[in-house]
Amino acid sequence: MTMTTANWNGTALALACGLLTSVAAQAQPDTQPGTGGPAAADAPAPPATTTVTPPAPPATANSAADALKKQAGDVDQATLLKDTLTKTERQYSLLRAGRVAANYDLNYSYVGTESIDVGFTQGTGDIDLFRIETTRAHTITNTLSVDYGLLDNLTLSGTFPLVSKFTQSTEFSGVTFGIGDLQLGARYQPFVQTAGPTFTVTGNLSLPTGRSPFDQIIGQNTSTGSGYASGTLGINASQVFDPVALFGSLSFTAGKSVDHLHQFNKTDNSTLTGIRPGKGIGFGAGFTYALSYNVSTSVSFQENVTTSSTISVVKDNVQQTPRNTTMQVAALLNFGLGIRLNPKTTVNLTAGIGMTTDSPNFSLGLNLPLTFSLF
Repeated sequence: MTMTTANWNGTALALACGLLTSVAAQAQPDTQPGTGGPAAADAPAPPATTTVTPPAPPATANSAADALKKQAGDVDQATLLKDTLTKTERQYSLLRAGRVAANYDLNYSYVGTESIDVGFTQGTGDIDLFRIETTRAHTITNTLSVDYGLLDNLTLSGTFPLVSKFTQSTEFSGVTFGIGDLQLGARYQPFVQTAGPTFTVTGNLSLPTGRSPFDQIIGQNTSTGSGYASGTLGINASQVFDPVALFGSLSFTAGKSVDHLHQFNKTDNSTLTGIRPGKGIGFGAGFTYALSYNVSTSVSFQENVTTSSTISVVKDNVQQTPRNTTMQVAALLNFGLGIRLNPKTTVNLTAGIGMTTDSPNFSLGLNLPLTFSLF
């Protein structure tokens, strides 16, 4: 019989914390509104976003920390800060109809895990195996996201990620490149701007376009996607108290079951045949503060809790009773800084610190917004 302890560090391999973005002069902010203040165009602002994606089971390279990635429809804190500094007469805080906003995100995350395998002989109970397995994973994600204002209060979104991973472990050491999971999203603002809180309803669909962790050969490469489709519904709220903007978010995620798998695990000579991902709930809160018209900062906290996933396994040609994984909790504390270089360019930097063993150890991010108009 073999017993394995829990990872001493976080088991997630990918993360990108919420990024600071700003909007150029021709485009409108695509999230929260302002209540007035000194006029200034395109002031920068740090981010703090929260969305969720469901976790993969322990047999895969994914974890609940993936839910902390920025999704289409997340709160964009740059526009919160812009509204803190800029008077506006718009009825809605999303992109106006016909406008297009594009953002480039560069994110880096590091995950270090360590586990101990202890084996005992049957009968005597003597230790016949003692092994420490260490995994180090560096992930760089380049993401291009595009927003389109279909209506003044309805914005459509799409993201295209490119993932690079450098992994060092007892099973696999090497570099993996590939596209991640494409995402389609929408943001809807049901009420016009008022002096009170602003609410935005968000929806996101993640497509399994990345390399599935269930199709790879264990010990030969790593995944770049979750391996299944998932959907997320959420609501964002914000309130501006010039020059501070407070924000919060709540979201729920569910993933589609995957069947007809044939992933062999040589460790215990078992074959993974199916998975039913757990449900996830995420929430977050924070604030942005305008230090000046050209510099802003933010602090935020986000957490994602996912229920256990159910996996189906065949061992020795016998279908085993479905097993449940443990519940996972991923949490991240984000710090952000936005620097306005010119009226159309704001560089935003973020740093995230993992708060639980299911979270990345730390992450770094850079965001460069590009906005323009179709018409």
